Amino acid sequence: MMTATAISINAEELESQESNQKTTIEVPAWVKNIKFSGYSMLRYQADDKYQYGGLDDNGNEIAEKNHANSFSLRLARLILDGKIADFDWRVQIQATNAKGPGEPTVQLVDLYTEWRKYPEFKVRVGQFKRAFTFENPTHPITQGWRGYADVINNLSGFGDRTGEKSSGGRDIGIQAAGDLFPNSNGRRLLHYQVGVYNGEGINSSDKDNRKDIIGGMWVMPIQGVRIGAFGWTGSRGGVEKNRYCLSAEYDKDGYTFRTEFIHSQGWGSNLGLGDKADGWYAFGIVPVINSKLYAKARYQCYRDNKEWNRAKTSYEVGMNYFFTKNLELHLEYARVNDKTIPLSGSKHSYNLGTVELDFRF
Repeated sequence: MMTATAISINAEELESQESNQKTTIEVPAWVKNIKFSGYSMLRYQADDKYQYGGLDDNGNEIAEKNHANSFSLRLARLILDGKIADFDWRVQIQATNAKGPGEPTVQLVDLYTEWRKYPEFKVRVGQFKRAFTFENPTHPITQGWRGYADVINNLSGFGDRTGEKSSGGRDIGIQAAGDLFPNSNGRRLLHYQVGVYNGEGINSSDKDNRKDIIGGMWVMPIQGVRIGAFGWTGSRGGVEKNRYCLSAEYDKDGYTFRTEFIHSQGWGSNLGLGDKADGWYAFGIVPVINSKLYAKARYQCYRDNKEWNRAKTSYEVGMNYFFTKNLELHLEYARVNDKTIPLSGSKHSYNLGTVELDFRF
């Protein structure tokens, strides 16, 4: 019995020692500062478009039904964020089937580090959002719509007018930014940002050795209000890019109103449409039930030749419903008038409905 007791006591001591050893293992600070997150956006969309079907024997225009409806995976992203001393870093990978199962689109979208010791002067290096427009850097979910505005998609480096591949508004380069002039409450009144980029979009080296220079500045006179302007000059494969943007936004207490106008001068890729394009949008999202249900409306127009004969105009309304803060449902109806569809009368107009389920983790 004494031997058994001694063995038992010795075993307990060993277990206690092992337990103490486990509790004294320290995780390195850089591991503690890593955060893993992500989100997915699932969508159903339907429209009743017509397409040009040529001319009949009498020379009359033929409008063929091109109606469509489909479930799709808008996108999914996995994100790693971290901090080392005065540097933040991010790695973000995106997956989507936008091009179809035969063309996988898993790709690196963000890879950068940013020195953030001083709020007045921060430096970011790597692949990240271009310093152009208010809407471009907005999170796809909190942006609140079936997609970014058409003018953002065409003139802010998503699927660009120059023929650049879809890059989500990103490029590779270096950017300096900061917030200046704090008021008595510590809220800073002026923001600036300027960047130098390859001008080719994500995961691409510079093809013509000419860099894009993009800058922006905005004032914040009262809380929730931003009024800004941006400029962009550069090229891609010999195609010039000279653009400016005027922006205004109110975002406070669940109310979001934003409008932007973009003008571009520089020949489009294989479009034969001249060297100018422009577009604008305005939207409002307002709470019906705070943190639960929101109503929204948006008007937008994009002209790929700066003329009304090729204007694409949309009038949109919808609702966003939050099951929880990390799970939300978007419902939207749009009436689209697209004059780039070569049909006369009302055949270039169509209805577009979208249901989207978004979740984060």
